[in-house]
Amino acid sequence: MADISKDIERPLGQTIRPPRAASRGLSAGTVGATLAVLAVVGISGAIALRERPFRKPEEVAVSTPKVTAAPAAALVAEAAPKTETPPKETSPKTGGPQIIHVQTEEGDGPPKAAIVIRDPSTVGQNLKIAHIPDKALIEVSETGPLPMRAADGRRPFDVYARPWSGSRGARVAIVIGGLAVSQTGTQAAIAKLPAEVTLAFAPQGNSIGRWMQAARQSGHEIVMQVPLEPFDYPNVNPGRNTLTVVASPDENLKSLHWALSRTTNYTGVMNYMGARFSADSTAMGPFMAELGKRGLAYVDDGSSARSLAPDLALKDGVPFVAGDTSIDAVQERGAILKKLDELEATARAKGFAVGIGSAFDLTVDTVSSWVTEAKKRGIEIVPISAVAIDPQKG
Repeated sequence: MADISKDIERPLGQTIRPPRAASRGLSAGTVGATLAVLAVVGISGAIALRERPFRKPEEVAVSTPKVTAAPAAALVAEAAPKTETPPKETSPKTGGPQIIHVQTEEGDGPPKAAIVIRDPSTVGQNLKIAHIPDKALIEVSETGPLPMRAADGRRPFDVYARPWSGSRGARVAIVIGGLAVSQTGTQAAIAKLPAEVTLAFAPQGNSIGRWMQAARQSGHEIVMQVPLEPFDYPNVNPGRNTLTVVASPDENLKSLHWALSRTTNYTGVMNYMGARFSADSTAMGPFMAELGKRGLAYVDDGSSARSLAPDLALKDGVPFVAGDTSIDAVQERGAILKKLDELEATARAKGFAVGIGSAFDLTVDTVSSWVTEAKKRGIEIVPISAVAIDPQKG
């Protein structure tokens, strides 16, 4: 019999519901939500506790892989290294841009890295590393390093050229020769002469490698002088290993290679004397062909009107420069200044002029002061490569 008192106390219209059974476990949705929350908390904690390099990727050490050739369509840009330590690289056998990974700084902290994308056809060299030979441009020989074209077509004339503005205003190129003959004179010339002045080294000099580095670090473009037979030889003798008209082509090439191997990082050669040699096609022909093969320029000091150099240089693809005047044939300050002023007038008339001098103290001092004033008058002093006629560039 039902409990009548319970029925009376029950609210009107409601029936008694059976009691709900206790849950025997968590639902699938509750479990999934709980796991998601735990995962978020775990990841956040991992990030917070990671080491510093993860939060600052720019401090991550980057290894230096070997050079790899970039696709031809890659953008070409160049980032100069922050130190004078040259990047370690290998030269590709074909042309096209290269991607080079270099470590730019060393220290207690992690190394910093830079990426250089370089076009092998780019003319000129970073002056911070201009004293460091490009191994791709060196042929090892018995007498020393010989200049050569790189496998990708670059020439010493291009790579070791000093950069200039490229403008077509009045330009004057000055070459001062005889470097390395006198140690004190060489040191003074490198220190005093403006960086735009080109320096020519005598192969008979001493410590040429050291002076080359000093000159290039100071910003100078350099050329190598080669002794050629003058008239009245041997009474007038240019020095050791002079190239002569009676020597065989092989003998002259051997003498040429000796001069070329005395140092590196030069754009071309300049004659030392040589009025007779440069007028003889049999002697001069193989000489000029060798310069073309090696990617060097030829600077004719302009002392001989009979020189065959202009025609042979064009034939053999040799960049060519002819001097307009000797600026210090008379060792007197007024005479040197007059010659320099004549160079300025020539440059204003035809666009450029070339002066040739020697590393006498008076010449160095006079040229240094004149260059400072000439710049104020709007004359640009340029390296010798800037005024060369280059058959390979039309």
